[in-house]
Amino acid sequence: MELVRGLYNLRPEHRGCAATIGSFDGVHLGHQAVLAQLAEQARSRRLPVTLITFEPQPREYFMPEVAPPRLTRFREKLEVLQHCGIDRVVCLRFDDRLANLVPDVFIQRILLDGLDVRYLVVGDDFRYGRARSGNYDMLRQAGQRHGFPVVNMHTFCVGSTRVSSTRIREALQQGDLSGAGSLLGRPFWMSGRVAHGDKRGRTIGFPTANIFLHRTAVPVDGVFAVEMHGIDEQPLPGVANVGTRPTVGGTRSLLEVHLFDFDREIYGRHVRVSFLKKLRPEHRFASFEKLKEQILQDAAQARDFFRQAQDV
Repeated sequence: MELVRGLYNLRPEHRGCAATIGSFDGVHLGHQAVLAQLAEQARSRRLPVTLITFEPQPREYFMPEVAPPRLTRFREKLEVLQHCGIDRVVCLRFDDRLANLVPDVFIQRILLDGLDVRYLVVGDDFRYGRARSGNYDMLRQAGQRHGFPVVNMHTFCVGSTRVSSTRIREALQQGDLSGAGSLLGRPFWMSGRVAHGDKRGRTIGFPTANIFLHRTAVPVDGVFAVEMHGIDEQPLPGVANVGTRPTVGGTRSLLEVHLFDFDREIYGRHVRVSFLKKLRPEHRFASFEKLKEQILQDAAQARDFFRQAQDV
């Protein structure tokens, strides 16, 4: 899968494609269904599959203080997309220049001159161009003029639940990791590089792998039973805290993972942490001793979770 950053990096060989446009946050089952449909149409037309997305996401650009937490950072999104039949991701920088393109210029510059799109799939609520004045009908009319079909994404449901990034965020905030996973098509996970921390955990026999999340907002917080991928061939079980660590005066979100029966140095390793069960919210404790008591209980509860999962 090829990554192209910016229109200025488009080359003649990138022209002529079946494309879709959107944030695709989470690359959930609904997104995967759209991408599968797009790949099928691309094969029948002998075209490469191109996904057009934006960094930052438009809502983060216009309203950073209230933008919802991402389910996937850009790197994580690319990791999932590699398994979705995508040939090329075109990432456009979302800035004043792009935000203020009038709809006709957006279509001409990106879809026609830049990519020579031959087949396009978008959501029927997709908006683009200055003041979000471009809509699906305008895209469809442009497609009719220039000879490429424009089709809308269909709602995808799991049971009676419509699959959406918003619904997944709600499930995560409610601690419903199973529900979120059923909409994602996989357990919710976050990734990052293991960094040095303050090493307080070592003083109480609970060393942790510390992962700075590099996110403005995080979709989960609290204590979880987790698995870490990227160290051994098999995932490693453990217990994790996501939050600011108020008991020890923390101020930024951090993912701390204690791996069971594990004592190797893994600083600098890039890992993925899957969240399997929420054990409790993050709390501020009256003392470090009280926190230590709770950590022991959290670890025992997480071990019970994994023991019961093995027995099923």
